[in-house]
This record gives sequence, C-alpha cells and structure tokens, in this order.
Amino acid sequence: MDIIEGQKILVTGASGFIGAHLCRKLLECGAQVHGLSRKPRINDGIQWWSCDVSNPDEVEQVMEEVKPDIVYHLASYVTGTRDLEAIRPTFFANLASTVHLMSAALKIGVERFVTVGSLEEPVPERGEFVPASPYGAAKFASTAYARMFHELYNLPVVHLRLFMVYGPAQQDIMKLIPYVTLQSLKSEAPKISSGTREVDWIYVDDVVDAMVAAAVSPDLEGKTIDVGSGNLESIRGVVERIVHIANPDIAPEFGARDDRVNDIVRRADVEHASEHLGWKPKIDLDEGLRRTVAWYKNAETSGELAFVSMPWWGTS
Repeated sequence: MDIIEGQKILVTGASGFIGAHLCRKLLECGAQVHGLSRKPRINDGIQWWSCDVSNPDEVEQVMEEVKPDIVYHLASYVTGTRDLEAIRPTFFANLASTVHLMSAALKIGVERFVTVGSLEEPVPERGEFVPASPYGAAKFASTAYARMFHELYNLPVVHLRLFMVYGPAQQDIMKLIPYVTLQSLKSEAPKISSGTREVDWIYVDDVVDAMVAAAVSPDLEGKTIDVGSGNLESIRGVVERIVHIANPDIAPEFGARDDRVNDIVRRADVEHASEHLGWKPKIDLDEGLRRTVAWYKNAETSGELAFVSMPWWGTS
C-alpha cells in the first residue's frame, strides 16, 4: 500500500510467528521496519532493537530513539493453560507491556497504535465478563486499558481481536496444526483431545493483510475489529484434514488428551471487519492447510525446521 511506503513502523514481537510475517509484508510495502525482540535477528532488512517490553524504562528508551509513526504491539506470552503459574507471565508480557507501550506512545505521539487481542478475551457487548484463562484475563484487561487510553488521552488505538491464526513457520510446534502436521509427516499418530470444540481458523497471510489495513484505514480509532474467517470448524475436522493431506495412513488418537475447561466458541464478525477495514479473508481452510503442510514438509526434508535453520521470511 502506497500509504505505508516510507512510514517508520515499530513492531513488538517481531521475531514471533505473526510478527515475522507482518514484518515481511511491511518491508514489501516499502516501510521502514523496526523490530523489538529479546532475540533480535540480523541481515533481513529490519532495524532490530533488543527490548524487554515488560520493562517500562527499556520501552520508553526505544520509543524515544525510534519515534515511530505506527506501532504494532504483538509481543505476547501465548498460552491456553489454566494453571496458576501462568498468571504472572501473562500479566507482565500481555498487560504490563501494553500499558508501558501506550504510555510511551503518548509521550512521543504516533499516528496509529494497533493492539492485538484474542478470541479468548470476553466480549462485554455479548454479555461476557469472566475470562476463561490467565491469558484471556490479561488480554481482556489490555483491551480495557486501550479503550481508556483512547477515551481519556486520545491515543489513536485500533484493537484487532485475532481468532485462531495458523500457517507456515509457526514456532511453537506443540500448537495443534504444526504438531499434527509434524506427527503425520513422521508417520506417528497425533494424540488429541476429543476434538469437539469448534474454532474460527484464520490463515496468517489474511491476518497480516488485516493488520496492514488497520494501520491505514480512516476513522478506526477506538474500534475493536474481529480478524477471523467467519466460519467454524471443529478441532477434529481440522486434524482429519491435515492427516488427509500429510499422511492418510495415520489414525489420530482422539480422546488421548483431556479437553480444556471453559473453552470459548466464537465466530468472527467478518462483515464488521469488511465495513471498517475494507478487508475479507481470501484463503479458505483447505487451501491454508495445504500451504501449511507443504511448508513443514519442505522444512523437515531440509534437515531442520525452517524457523531454526532458514531465513525468518520462510518459503511461502
């Protein structure tokens, strides 16, 4: 997009799954991309900054030096666990970091601040108020702070509520889709829960397109926008599709793992996203899974997984 060209853009969590895909797209659009990460990369067109986003002094220092036009806050501790041990890391990585970044953004002035939420967070407009996990609670509180920063201090915040993102180069290989894919490619039966939960799955390239639109579309400040496919498919259905593509001889072991309690079933409001972003997803589930399986197959046959041995932008 021409409006992105030349813009100075700061991306937290830039070395993560979604962040890496977003940075590649921003570079293609001609942006000056600055990436925040505890483990910066080199020689990839990005100006890297080593920063712990839970540390307010480090955040403020980087923001003062970069003075970005646009900020994407993707850095996050992502976990679906309900364990007590998840409370502190999700609080500092997901909530405290958001407050620190928005405070620093107010001091320097930015054109747009894009925060990223989750389908795990409750939606009060739908009568939901109690988070189902520590991660969901931290995201819920982050959204509340974002709304406050917009209402009280006029920070130009746009909040994107992401649904279940998947695609090539997902770094946590214990997430469902990379796990099932790699197990199938190794001819080992993946061990799954009952698989009855229905989920709105969204391919990472579609998510990135929505993120770019969120930075440039007019009159978005203060809005929360769903980024999903608008369709539901059960975990069992996704597993069966992956196995059919990767290794039809494998029989997944459904019921081998316990179902999580209080899992949320929600469908993204794609029409609302289309109205405000001029965006709709383009990659359907079957095509997205085919691309994803092909990428992991190539990564495996190369000797090492791509996010360990290959450039961050992958092969897709």
